[in-house]
Amino acid sequence: MLTSTMVKSHALRSGADIVGIASADRFAELPARYNPLSAFPEAKSVVVLGFRLFRGLYRGMKAGTQYASFSMMGYAGNKWVFQPVTLWHFCTIFEDAGYEASPIPDNFPWSNLDGINPDEMGQDFIDVNPSFYGKDSSQFSRPVKDDGRPAPDIYFQMRLAAYCAGMGEIGDSGVFLTPEFGPRQMFAVVLTDAELDPDPLYAGGLCDHCGLCVAKCPGCAISATEKVSVKIAGRELSWNKLDFAKCSVAYHGGGEKSHNPFMVTEKDQVGFNQQPYTAARNYKLSPIVWSGRALGGMEGCHQACMAHLEERGVLKNTFNKAFGDC
Repeated sequence: MLTSTMVKSHALRSGADIVGIASADRFAELPARYNPLSAFPEAKSVVVLGFRLFRGLYRGMKAGTQYASFSMMGYAGNKWVFQPVTLWHFCTIFEDAGYEASPIPDNFPWSNLDGINPDEMGQDFIDVNPSFYGKDSSQFSRPVKDDGRPAPDIYFQMRLAAYCAGMGEIGDSGVFLTPEFGPRQMFAVVLTDAELDPDPLYAGGLCDHCGLCVAKCPGCAISATEKVSVKIAGRELSWNKLDFAKCSVAYHGGGEKSHNPFMVTEKDQVGFNQQPYTAARNYKLSPIVWSGRALGGMEGCHQACMAHLEERGVLKNTFNKAFGDC
């Protein structure tokens, strides 16, 4: 018989940095198309694996001299390499014990997003193109039966799964914060019919509403006053409203306070400050934007937040030098 302790130990051995477990009932309040249990209604437990983003990956972006490492070794490497390999090894513990395991990395390239307002989805929505997959794709897919189930493929937020697994809290920026790494991690999920003891929900206290994420965002994408909220695990969570168009522009190097060294000509100014996905499909942007590089550096939601949490001494992963002194 599998236990939570066995499962967590195997997750860490397989390559995860942190792990939490949620019971299936904690997702009951989510609509079907946002609910991971729509993919596996018989699931009893949701195991969430966290993968750190190395602190040093922000160094080149902070210096303004090297951007590829974060994209390749951090963001893209996490999604496309580290998570799938870890999930492959991790899920064997369930099948060997006679249980099913459905691994889901942090990647939703075929999600059915019709009718979703991206401004309400927050940071984890950044890699999904609402103009292409949502507004323009009313015939993208349909439910297999008219019995209340959603059309494929469902989309759900990893940060909500991580919250249900007791791994941390959602900060004012909408980015998930853990006591180990603050904002610098990504998540993957495994749905299983193994009934495991869940972790308690996190008590909170990491985000102190300092406002640095708002002030330091190069795209001015995080509202200082407006909030969005969601009900999950018997609680109501809220965070500052995100302007998706501004966020996506800033992430790829544009924005009102951008310091993008690749923005050289007037044509660059126009290109980098367009909503990247739609513009890139029309070949109006430089290939470097279309490649998905994090040219904005996440100066507010990641860098400023991380430095502030470290200064307060609330993170478990500590360093010999402060982030600003390196």
